[in-house]
Amino acid sequence: MAKNTKNNIDKAMQALQGALDMDGVGQEIQLPEQVVDFEQDQDIELTETPDGGAEVNFDPNAPIDKSQIPFDGNLAEYIEEGQLGKFSSDLLAAFEADKESRKDWEDTYIKGLDMLGFKYENRTQPFEGASGVVHPLLAESVTQFQAQAYKELLPPSGPVRTQVIGLQTPEIMEQAKRVQEFMNYQITTVMKEFDPEMDQLLSICRWQAQRSRRSTMTPSWHAPYPSS
Repeated sequence: MAKNTKNNIDKAMQALQGALDMDGVGQEIQLPEQVVDFEQDQDIELTETPDGGAEVNFDPNAPIDKSQIPFDGNLAEYIEEGQLGKFSSDLLAAFEADKESRKDWEDTYIKGLDMLGFKYENRTQPFEGASGVVHPLLAESVTQFQAQAYKELLPPSGPVRTQVIGLQTPEIMEQAKRVQEFMNYQITTVMKEFDPEMDQLLSICRWQAQRSRRSTMTPSWHAPYPSS
């Protein structure tokens, strides 16, 4: 009886030792995959990212936390479709109204090109290949205006002149001189596009009757950039 009990204990110990023996290398454990059907589940929104991944939004209808919108974010992604449609309609209507309001100016612009004689015409009247003659008075006037205005607005030393209003001291006069020299340096040396664009602007301004020009600081260039 004691011998059988010892045998049973030995077998139990061997079985327990075998159960506790584990390899040093971890074993793979497979878990059941959770499959999500994006076509069937309309409450899940899938957005592909440029790096080939995807963002999954399980609650796209949840209210947007406006405090979490990044400063440079695309606001169109955070505005409801109905509101976006209203914005689009208002913008298109304003564009069409603005385009219609400047129709007279566009017609005058086209007629001005005809009167300058700068427009090529393939005439068929009074016969095929006939040449047309346009009086050069307007073109000559435009050219003379451009030449005189260019000489006044862009002299070799630069277009900037400074004037001190009020108390004039040697320190203030020297400061005004430095400002003048620096601004002329920017226009004549750094802003290489300023000269040809101004030349073109003056030629257009004479027969177009109006033209505007402004310069804005460009951080990437560390210099102002002119735009007409």
